[in-house]
Amino acid sequence: MTRRVVVTGLGVVTPVGNDVPTFWESLLSGKSGIREIDRFDTTDYPTKIAGLVTDFQPERYIDKKEIRHMDLFTQYAVCAAHEAVEHSGLQITDENRDRIGVYIGSGIGGIGTTLSNYRVLLERGPKRVSPFLVPMMISDMAAGQVSIDFGLRGPNSAPVSACATGSHAIGDAFKLIQRGAADAMVAGGAEAAVVDIALAGFSNMKALSTRNDDPTRASRPFDKDRDGFVMGEGAGILVLEDLEFAQRRGANILAEIVGYGMSGDAYHVTAPAPDGDGAVRVMSAAIADAGIDLTDIDYINAHGTSTEFNDRIETLAVKRLFGEHAYKLAMSSIKSMTGHLLGAAGGVEGVACVLTLKDGMIPPTTNYETPDPECDLDYVPNTARKRDVRYVMSNSFGFGGHNAALIFKKYEQA
Repeated sequence: MTRRVVVTGLGVVTPVGNDVPTFWESLLSGKSGIREIDRFDTTDYPTKIAGLVTDFQPERYIDKKEIRHMDLFTQYAVCAAHEAVEHSGLQITDENRDRIGVYIGSGIGGIGTTLSNYRVLLERGPKRVSPFLVPMMISDMAAGQVSIDFGLRGPNSAPVSACATGSHAIGDAFKLIQRGAADAMVAGGAEAAVVDIALAGFSNMKALSTRNDDPTRASRPFDKDRDGFVMGEGAGILVLEDLEFAQRRGANILAEIVGYGMSGDAYHVTAPAPDGDGAVRVMSAAIADAGIDLTDIDYINAHGTSTEFNDRIETLAVKRLFGEHAYKLAMSSIKSMTGHLLGAAGGVEGVACVLTLKDGMIPPTTNYETPDPECDLDYVPNTARKRDVRYVMSNSFGFGGHNAALIFKKYEQA
């Protein structure tokens, strides 16, 4: 018998709130976390805005000495993980720690640490490079640090699949529990890549919005006047548990995770396949894994980046797969408010999916003002919608043609 897997805890660090209640209230009210970048001089950059985490207080969970030896993406992950574990009420003991693991990925890892130490290397020589450089920059360190913090000795890994990373981490953790390799997992994604070299790279790809004079309206998924995505940062973490394990300890069950799909476009390093084939196949795989019908999906938390190609092709893929049902389901992108959190996006959006099921509220796609004839679905424009939702799908598509889809279900006792 296949084990059922449930969600019992949530944690976030985001541009619209550094805890779950603030994050959710911001999304439902349509609040934007996109603002002018003030961390470095953007004079020579075509894009000068990003979804920035503000008022972050890592010392709530991390010793001040440790903060200095931890890249920002790891700090985000650790703080979000502490909120998620506290929220879950999971007590970690010598009896269960070998059966509880961590699966937290990052698309880019410690790029801020790498960049600052490279500058030290050039200006002051190799002897002045930090001995903590390597453990601070490597992408698996968020997972490693969370496991150390909590003493979790179960499965521990860190996927790296660009903007699909967070969803792959949650999906892989789900499968580990489902097949009996763990009883609980702390899973999600973290990213802290709003640094000058990354901004320059994305800008020179012509991937970013240049609506610098109106930051809160710059990210506009599915809108005809969209002109690119907006970089964001943060972390989103879920605590997943085997249902019986959670029930034995009297856990408050928030939702169930029932489906996971993976696919590759095998097409281009940055562009999605123009016929949406990879997206069609990954959504179809997740639905098959969940053992449900296409018409069971009530809401899709879209990848919805606000780029010309992604929004059009994701819409095309949904219409190809769902047919007439595509026009009956709701679909929205919280990136309109948070920006695109890259490797953390799937984790943060997974949190939003669970809250949608729990509260019966669908967050909106803000800044939807001018319909695009090629994007003609119900994107929950501008205002959150009350709706009883039973199944939610979350899409994540990454550079390199990496695709992931997750299906969450409203929890119902057997």
